[in-house]
Amino acid sequence: MRRPLLLLLAAAAFALVAGLSYLSGVGATGAASDLGLAALLGRGSALAFAVAFAGGVLTSLTPCVYPLIPITVSIFGARKARGRGQAVLLSALYVLGIAVMYSGLGLAASLSGAAFGSAMRSPWAVGLVALVLAAMSASMFGLFDLQLPSSWQERLNRVGGAGHAGAFGMGLVSGIVAAPCTGPVLAAALAYVATQGSVVLGVAIMFAYALGLGLLFFLIGAFSLSLPRSGPWMEAVKSAFGVALAALALSFLLGAFPATGPLFSAARAAVLVAAALAAGGVLLGALTRSFHGPGRERALKAVGLLLLVGGIVYGTGAAGARERARAQGFAWLHAYDQAVAEARAQGRPMIVDFWADWCAACKELDRTVWSDPRVRAEAARFVTVKVDGTTESDAFDALAERFGVVGLPTVVLLDAHGREVPDRIMGAVPVEEMLSHLRAVDHACEGHEPSRTGPSTPPVAMACTARW
Repeated sequence: MRRPLLLLLAAAAFALVAGLSYLSGVGATGAASDLGLAALLGRGSALAFAVAFAGGVLTSLTPCVYPLIPITVSIFGARKARGRGQAVLLSALYVLGIAVMYSGLGLAASLSGAAFGSAMRSPWAVGLVALVLAAMSASMFGLFDLQLPSSWQERLNRVGGAGHAGAFGMGLVSGIVAAPCTGPVLAAALAYVATQGSVVLGVAIMFAYALGLGLLFFLIGAFSLSLPRSGPWMEAVKSAFGVALAALALSFLLGAFPATGPLFSAARAAVLVAAALAAGGVLLGALTRSFHGPGRERALKAVGLLLLVGGIVYGTGAAGARERARAQGFAWLHAYDQAVAEARAQGRPMIVDFWADWCAACKELDRTVWSDPRVRAEAARFVTVKVDGTTESDAFDALAERFGVVGLPTVVLLDAHGREVPDRIMGAVPVEEMLSHLRAVDHACEGHEPSRTGPSTPPVAMACTARW
């Protein structure tokens, strides 16, 4: 590859990693809230389906979902489809697979009240997702081709061909891989569906969301035949996709082990060093060299990949550390019982923030809301506690069930008498909305007869429920 283009790629890698302090704080939908979906669902508005579709489209445009693009390319590339018509059909089947997976998620939420995001607290689930991503990354580097076993292909050929079934199956898998990225819109939909228990609504709203999420992939698949079929650019494109998948897999694994957090520095210089390492990896040939060349070329590519992937992952971790440092203006407690005891003793209201380190919308809430000086000033009169659901915990599960938490982030506000005020906060809401909720706490339960929770009380949010 020509040196000017190589330098341009290195500069782009440096700029990307250096900008991670901003990108990592972008919410899963790229918006500051759930786009008003929860309110529309509550009013029974048909616009909720349009908003769910739009939320899916916005989700597909976020950096978190970008690594799914190589999956689409690998299925719908020119060598896979014999013509534009077949490419469109395969693309549609791929998107249908995504839609079926999310419709099943809506069905499960309506029947059980359980959101898929909570499954990501399991190290086994995280490990499985990381393994799938690592395998796809290896495929991008040419270690093997993603295809069904020959025996399966022979059977599938009798019912329409491996391509059709494979596209649908990969759509199902892609929907699962994308689930941790889906954020506030999905959380709002699942939370409402879980409390209503409507199977039809659960399936329909999630189907609309999935169609929006799959739109980008349909367009890529349907029009991928117009791309050049071969050339030096192919190695660079496949390597870039492989790097993205490998970095995401490693990030998932690190996120499953909170003890790795102190490894990442919050200093701005740490992000710049990581960016320099990533740029150095590109210059060594991480994107331009091949593992099919001479020994020296393979060695340089391997070292370059280590630097590039390591730079991206460390830059992301350092950016996350900076976000957490910015959110330290709150005197967060991390033990709910301790927070309740303090609030009771001092007669103060409470902020209870259910969150997780793998939750993109939780991080957005930290970055945009909890770090805002106006919110900090208003919240100074509250006892604030974060309930961590990053890893599996009986204590978290019990508290989440008690409060009827079905998605993260969920912020519960209790007044000075220990009563949960109406309209709990789900998703990364704007600053002004949070301020409005905080200012209204003191008078939200005036004139309401407090209800009590007990063994027979359904674990759902109820206005002015006594939580102490």
